Amino acid sequence: MKMCIAEKPSVAKEIATILGATARRDGYLEGNGYCVTWTFGHLCTLQEPGEYTEKWQKWNMGVLPMIPSKFRIRLIEDEGIKKQFAVIENLVAKAEMVINCGDAGQEGELIQRWVLTKAKCGIPVKRLWISSLTEEAIREGFEKLMDGKDFDSLYAAGSARAIGDWLLGMNATRAYTLKYGTGKNVLSIGRVQTPTLALVVERQKAIENFKPETYWEIRTNYRDGIFSCQRGRFNKKEEAEAIVEKITPLELEILSVERKKAMEHPPKLFDLTSLQVECNRKYAFTAENTLKIIQTLYEKKLTTYPRVDTSFLPNDQYAKVPNILKGLKPYEALTKPILEGGKIRKSPKVFNDKKITDHHAIIPTGVFSYDLSPDEKRVYDLVARRFIAVFYPDCEVANTTVMAKIGDEEFKATGKQIIDPAWRVVFGNNTDKQNEENVLPAYEQGEHGPHTPELQEKQTQPPKYYTEADLLRAMETAGKQVEDEELRDLMKENGIGRPSTRANIIETLYKRQYIRKDKKRLLATSTGIELIDTIQNDLLKSAELTGQWEKKLRMIEDGTYQVTDFMEELKVMVNEIVHFVRHSSAKTIHVEENEKEKKKEEDKPVKKEKEPVILLCPKCGQGKVVKGKTAWGCTLYRKSCDFLIPMEIQGKKLTPKQIETLVQKGKTGKISGFKTAEGDTFNGIIILNENKLLDIEKI
Repeated sequence: MKMCIAEKPSVAKEIATILGATARRDGYLEGNGYCVTWTFGHLCTLQEPGEYTEKWQKWNMGVLPMIPSKFRIRLIEDEGIKKQFAVIENLVAKAEMVINCGDAGQEGELIQRWVLTKAKCGIPVKRLWISSLTEEAIREGFEKLMDGKDFDSLYAAGSARAIGDWLLGMNATRAYTLKYGTGKNVLSIGRVQTPTLALVVERQKAIENFKPETYWEIRTNYRDGIFSCQRGRFNKKEEAEAIVEKITPLELEILSVERKKAMEHPPKLFDLTSLQVECNRKYAFTAENTLKIIQTLYEKKLTTYPRVDTSFLPNDQYAKVPNILKGLKPYEALTKPILEGGKIRKSPKVFNDKKITDHHAIIPTGVFSYDLSPDEKRVYDLVARRFIAVFYPDCEVANTTVMAKIGDEEFKATGKQIIDPAWRVVFGNNTDKQNEENVLPAYEQGEHGPHTPELQEKQTQPPKYYTEADLLRAMETAGKQVEDEELRDLMKENGIGRPSTRANIIETLYKRQYIRKDKKRLLATSTGIELIDTIQNDLLKSAELTGQWEKKLRMIEDGTYQVTDFMEELKVMVNEIVHFVRHSSAKTIHVEENEKEKKKEEDKPVKKEKEPVILLCPKCGQGKVVKGKTAWGCTLYRKSCDFLIPMEIQGKKLTPKQIETLVQKGKTGKISGFKTAEGDTFNGIIILNENKLLDIEKI
């Protein structure tokens, strides 16, 4: 009998159906020479300090650091876990082979290895390694089962990560709590959570300590084109005023007009972090919420494995692209040009075997279901459109640079025009419009004429508070500000945390009362600030140094770095931390009373605030409908969409609830109080017609 062990009951059921193991048993399925069982995620964990020796049971500075000579695992204290483990242990004893069907990643490997170790598995182990749960992927995976030993380095990295977190977390948390705590609150220290907290604290201090400086800039309007003075900022108003006075009576002369065509590539496919960032920016989803949604889509077979850190596909995936596109039924209007346009585009910015780690980028599987929640539809739509877009041509733009002079002062104007939107149409751009940004008039070299100068007073701006999206990016790049996608890819190996754990780290900071949320802004609490101020060990709170540690864990996974060397570094670090805390001057880190009152809500950060209703634009499907000064309108207004709803229609001011109903359902309920041109009142319903324009239907 061959025994398969999956990470979840739902996955086990899918595998059992394909293998023909359809007979239900207590804790497993059986048939056709197979038995298929499951875990519930982690069944095992590392032992607590007190389980190694009695002297570690009590929190005592004198016994630190705690460094076991050998780490041991134990079952998690839970009756359901104990019962399921007994089933697994019994099946292992009877089986001739085990097939590890855990999630194909570092954490999945660790979960299954610990369970099999605890069950004293001594029989051959094979590994199922797949990126989606479609029937085709599972069958293909079983045809190409790999030797379990091929993943020893993956397990070694996962084990080293867990042990490193134990050594640092247990020792540093006890040391700091004993030295600086009040006796009531644990001061939690973590390998990833502490440098992440430090990022938030350092940004907040930079904002609070920021002193704005006033400066002036000179701009002038010539034939509806805005030109900027090439001197840049002026720190003295008098100096700027003198130049404005000098140039006002003079004519502006065009020196050169340069128009360059450029090509813009489609946005990259999603890895987990970029998907979490996009969902936070577009829908205000938390990182944890996005992870739950994309995990559900994976388990529904609609998207591929989500816990990935690459935005590329392997070359062998190219042959599967047509069938995936054909399966995207709601997007036929977008996929048809690709499927009927000859050879499908194959870009090295999409297909690159060297950029693949455990898995490839998150993409649709080609299986589709209409049985999705609104949030699942939103996330699926993002993934599907990104996938479709990479097979469209590059967008063609024209960048215009115009140089001019007024007397002896140089001025410059720049503009951009989208010539061929190409992939942009996938994201709902209105191709009937110019799709233009600051399109300049047609200038001729040598022309000249009067202009209208303006002196603008401005102030330097502080850095912005982190949002979850920004913090995820900062974790990915070890705190460095990186906007360029390709450069960000190169820095991923030095990021802190893994894509699958970053959301949980942010949630932990909420629960520990180290940070709180103010709308979308993340703010450090006084406790979080005091804790970071107290920690002097750079390795403990530096995102960059912690990122180097993450790189070594990846090197262990690749087999290019030894676990023993990593452990020795850990032990030295833990000793240094304990020594510093023991001999530092004592102070107390308090938890404010008002923060304690918030704790219950902060333990549930996803639910603590009612998420604002996201009104997707009914015309372009990409922007959001938001309230402006005189109207409600699409956030892409003047860029790619012209959807507007006036605040007042025929003498009747609309309420936010009526706007919400109109946008979501295409029409309002009965509204009274409309007025005709003659001043007569009537009742009616506002509807969006097929062109998404407003009509009033009298009742």
